[in-house]
Amino acid sequence: MTPLDPPPTAVPGPTTAPAPTAAGGADSGADSGADTGAGQEGLVSPPGLDLAALSAYLDATVPGRSGPLRATLLSGGRSNLTYHVWDDAAHWALRRPPLGNLTPSAHDMRREYRVVAALRETPIPVAEAVAYCDDPAVLGVPFAMVSLVDGVVLRSRADLAPYSDADVRRCAENLLRTLARLHAVDHRAVGLEKFGRPEGYLRRQVDRWRGQWERVRTRPLPDLDALHARLDAAVPAESDASIVHGDARIDNFVLDPDDIGAVRALLDWEMATLGDPLADLGLTIVYRDPDFDPVLGGSAAAASDRMPGGDEMIEIYARESGRDIVNMDFYLALGYFKLVVIAEGIHARHLAGNTVGEGFDLVGQAVPALAAGGLRALAD
Repeated sequence: MTPLDPPPTAVPGPTTAPAPTAAGGADSGADSGADTGAGQEGLVSPPGLDLAALSAYLDATVPGRSGPLRATLLSGGRSNLTYHVWDDAAHWALRRPPLGNLTPSAHDMRREYRVVAALRETPIPVAEAVAYCDDPAVLGVPFAMVSLVDGVVLRSRADLAPYSDADVRRCAENLLRTLARLHAVDHRAVGLEKFGRPEGYLRRQVDRWRGQWERVRTRPLPDLDALHARLDAAVPAESDASIVHGDARIDNFVLDPDDIGAVRALLDWEMATLGDPLADLGLTIVYRDPDFDPVLGGSAAAASDRMPGGDEMIEIYARESGRDIVNMDFYLALGYFKLVVIAEGIHARHLAGNTVGEGFDLVGQAVPALAAGGLRALAD
């Protein structure tokens, strides 16, 4: 991915993952389907999805398929496209790379599917893995499907409004607790020993995101070049090796509507790998910066001043994980660098006309301020 799915513009207000209705539909978004194929006549596929081809694929691979396939676009292209797909028997989430993909290594559907399947029998709450397909004859790009998890997703600051400050803090603490538990999972025991190379992870991250920057560059951004130079000169030894999520912010968690502090699922795994767990923590803290609002669709819950500040997040994570927290200035600056490059990639796709949804015209304006934030985090 890039760590910017799903955008807060998908559904307004305190939202739940779309739930089945009596007719097998959903409680948000416009119903849509394919215009050809058995049982699909007269319906129209959403952008980036051919439901006739998908229906034929699921008929052959997923037991219990029943009735016409329908879909609505949940996430409009800031990163991977996410759809709610359903028939008369089941509801799924389908993810595919964005239109006009400029950073292919950042949209690896196979990795996302693999880690979700591996974590299913661990204490980490994840959706049930359903299908992965890389046959270009189906959708033209690889895609992954998991079960749709019903619950609350807090995307905007307005979504936080119904909850007390105590509830919001308990929610944040449980998110950090879930992250600490993920970092404690034995990756070898769940078959992920070859999921990444933790040795040299931080150096590769700096080099990788520099490469991504060169791929999506559309304009001079001297602060971003300066941030890379500082990171390049300050790479520390890894603090440890663990599964890292790569995008652990509040709107990538599905929460229990009856207990906002309880996590039902951690979503959005395509950036996951084996690496330094403190990189996850640093990125989560960076999302607290309100300058990310335009990138996340505006008034993001992750940037709310009702969420714990960075120092508090570090204290909570340290308590839950038992880890020594060192070199956080580097991890914060790395988080800024990664997200600024991603934001510039979104801006480049918007300029090329390869985004779906609203608000993309504002993303590019946020990039210079975010690059400056990274420089402040790793000041000379």
